[in-house]
Amino acid sequence: MKERRYLNPLPLGDEAPFSKGLMARALTVTGLDPERASLIARRADRDLGERGAHSLDLDRLGELAAEVIGDEEAAKTVRRLRKLDALQRLEDPVLLLVGGTTGTGKSTIATEVAHRLGITRVTSTDFMRQTMRAFFSEEFMPSVHYSSFEARLALTRAEEEESGDAALLGFLDQTRNVLVGVHAALERAATERWSMVLEGVHLVPGMVTTEVPAAFVVQCIVAIEDENLHRSHFWVRDYSTEGLRPLEKYLDSLPQIREIQDYLIERARRHDVPVIPNDSLDRAIAEVMDLVLRRRPLRARLAVWLLGTTSSKHFIRSKTRSWAWTSSSSASCTTSRSTARA
Repeated sequence: MKERRYLNPLPLGDEAPFSKGLMARALTVTGLDPERASLIARRADRDLGERGAHSLDLDRLGELAAEVIGDEEAAKTVRRLRKLDALQRLEDPVLLLVGGTTGTGKSTIATEVAHRLGITRVTSTDFMRQTMRAFFSEEFMPSVHYSSFEARLALTRAEEEESGDAALLGFLDQTRNVLVGVHAALERAATERWSMVLEGVHLVPGMVTTEVPAAFVVQCIVAIEDENLHRSHFWVRDYSTEGLRPLEKYLDSLPQIREIQDYLIERARRHDVPVIPNDSLDRAIAEVMDLVLRRRPLRARLAVWLLGTTSSKHFIRSKTRSWAWTSSSSASCTTSRSTARA
């Protein structure tokens, strides 16, 4: 039995009575703040009353929105609503992979994007790692029994001396183990045709598969350029969770955490995976939403790919270890779609 995997159809009043609340929610999905979304929804409701109509189309909504937020912003909002409408009609499940090192805000971003898209399945690679701990002893699979930035502690002395970079070697050993569960989860989601948002440090570009049959896969990495801002995230998390996680452990391990971030960004650059800077939570969420919504229909089927070109800017770690912004005319996000059988 097929079930809806996304939000309800655009609330324009044609399939169900017009609702200001539902319209405001749909508008926030496009990136509008709740206040402006509510103003446009109320203006649309007033317009319906003045015209004695029960529904409006996107063109009319754009005209009304222009009165509130201006022509340029209104045009962008309507374009995103059209893309959202096409995404909601997509038969293939959407699998969104949000990677990033510890403390970059990837969990918050992943949860908010899932909410806006109406995707109800959200999980993390840390959850999978914790499950693996219950099945495999530390003697059999030592790396999964440590945090990603402490996995070096699972190495033998010989391995540590051979590697020259114990932090990365331990992290990569842990990642290879965790990805077994990740790939099984992605396959299961595609088989059951359920969309899912998966977040975690183990979603390393080039290591996690994006070739999932009968699914539309979007991958990105969340990162924080400024070390002090990155450090502040741990203080905020400590306050909001009332010390549930040991703050000192994260602050003391910040060099290793930042080293893993550098590695993830370099891998992202090599594999054309976009890096989302999280110096502003609202902007980061909007960037991830754009990655999912940028698409075009293929043939008669409403399957989607991200656009082959992008005007957005992504930042990468350069070989000189300085932060740089780059614009790319090539595909900026990893996507996958199975070929329909004849």
